[in-house]
Amino acid sequence: MASRDALRMPFDRSLLQVSPIEAARQVLGCRIEVPAEGIVATITEVEAYGGPADSRWPDPAAHCYPGLTARNRAMFGPAGHWYVYRSYGIHFCLNVTCAEDGEGGGILIRSVRIDSGADAVRRRRGEKPSDSGLGRGPGNVGQALGIDLSDYGHDALDCAGRLFLQPRESSLPEERVRSGPRVGVRRAAERPWRLCLEDDSVSAYRKHKSALAEF
Repeated sequence: MASRDALRMPFDRSLLQVSPIEAARQVLGCRIEVPAEGIVATITEVEAYGGPADSRWPDPAAHCYPGLTARNRAMFGPAGHWYVYRSYGIHFCLNVTCAEDGEGGGILIRSVRIDSGADAVRRRRGEKPSDSGLGRGPGNVGQALGIDLSDYGHDALDCAGRLFLQPRESSLPEERVRSGPRVGVRRAAERPWRLCLEDDSVSAYRKHKSALAEF
């Protein structure tokens, strides 16, 4: 049997140098690997986020909407890098940057299915979550994969990295892909930029109590 190293394939960066929703479709169903812990996780749910008001894909819900800052600088860099942020001061959330260098954009990894390395994941997540719930929700993705700010800005396509993105082994059947509004977003709340795999490990939809339509 071929080793996992032999099966690794480089991810084509040009597939992410596109609009956020197109990039999200490229990322859905791909794998994240953490070789040191034997973790392989299939991405089952993503959300696309655009750029500033003067960009091709303005998105008032995106971290880069106000323009370049120290926090969001990775989103304005080359496509295919990790953008990590802390949510509510507790959870680390993992994103892959997209669009052209300087434009701003990212894909939030909302949920993953743990295909291998569950023992390593449970050392962080404990015994309570079900197998299907180990990587359900962006905060749980971060905890499952051991994400922290040291991962910020690293090349997500570098197979020598601590964690990296691997392409799908085959195309996704279109009937498995579902789209809908993003979770907990106040501005541009109805934009259907959340994609997920039907009948897989996917987080629950929650509408922000003060959600606003597109403007």
